[in-house]
Amino acid sequence: MGFIDWMSGLFGKRTLLKISGDIYELGAKVVYKKLAIETCIDLIANTLTRCEFKTFEKGKETTKENYYLLNVQPNQNQNASQFMKSLVSHLILSNECLVIMQNDQLYIADDFKRTVYAFRENIYSEITISDYQLNKTFLESDVLYFKLNDRNIMSVINGMYEDYGKLIASGINFYKRKNNKRLLIKGDFLRPQDEETQKAIDEMFESQLANWFNPDKEGSAFQVQNGYDFNDMSDGQKSTGNNGTSRDIRELVNDIIDFIAMAFHVPRGLLKGDIADIEKQIDGFLMFCIKPIAELIIDEFNRKMYSKEDYLNRTYLKMDTSQIKVVDITQLATAVDKLFAIGGLSINDILDMLGKEPINEDWANKRYVTKNY
Repeated sequence: MGFIDWMSGLFGKRTLLKISGDIYELGAKVVYKKLAIETCIDLIANTLTRCEFKTFEKGKETTKENYYLLNVQPNQNQNASQFMKSLVSHLILSNECLVIMQNDQLYIADDFKRTVYAFRENIYSEITISDYQLNKTFLESDVLYFKLNDRNIMSVINGMYEDYGKLIASGINFYKRKNNKRLLIKGDFLRPQDEETQKAIDEMFESQLANWFNPDKEGSAFQVQNGYDFNDMSDGQKSTGNNGTSRDIRELVNDIIDFIAMAFHVPRGLLKGDIADIEKQIDGFLMFCIKPIAELIIDEFNRKMYSKEDYLNRTYLKMDTSQIKVVDITQLATAVDKLFAIGGLSINDILDMLGKEPINEDWANKRYVTKNY
């Protein structure tokens, strides 16, 4: 017999019976971090898929093999949008991404080993694509290797979430405890003072009160016998202060979203769907998040797919980010008129800005200056 059972038997038959909900096991959940990271990935990837890779040969825009490879079908299993989303996902989650060319098609490696050298080319081995591992090793000049930051920001996020995730779990625990129903039942229980009998009485009361506590029941009744007193010990009945609401948990989750948005330079309003100052948010997003990643991708493609001589002779790739923002055509009318009048744009340049097909005529590619200029 335990000490509590012994004390109960010593001081008589008056017994306290406490009914409460299930014990919530505290744990640092990762779903909130995952939500914020995946939202960032989707936002960045969906934005980059609106960009068009443009290929140039000696300064003249062309649409040949590389154009089709990057804008339509990088490989037989992915279209260009799927390829870009996979690239961005690897780049953010792993801080690096390896792309190899096999049979004139581009494939993203799911796993690889990188051996770094100071004065000769790096070597890539143990490359795995899907579930297939290549036996071949590749030199730096044979692959496209993208690295987002010098240090992996995900390690910082994971370290921060080890502590902050526990705060979220603690907030959920606090909310459940504050809103859980607890009764203290006082009565004369003529019974042996042992654990098995106590457990049987607890189960009896909990089963009888189950319908009374059920919020889906339109009505319920419970018979109280003489000698029994019921006291509501729920936290909400004892205190008029802060009883804990789901908004407290939401604020903690908002903190996680803010931290992760800051890490990837994504305006927090875009992640949350806020429309206040949406134009400024988009401009900041393009300037500090999208364009640096676009430059990272283009620089690697240009240095690996074209020689130094080709690049200096203006044979290269560009990523057109002008189609990212959806602009009302009437908002462009005045600016386009001025740019055309001073020779800044040709007819085909304007059509391209509007997302329309160019005119296959020489005069459509010429630039004109109006007489008043």
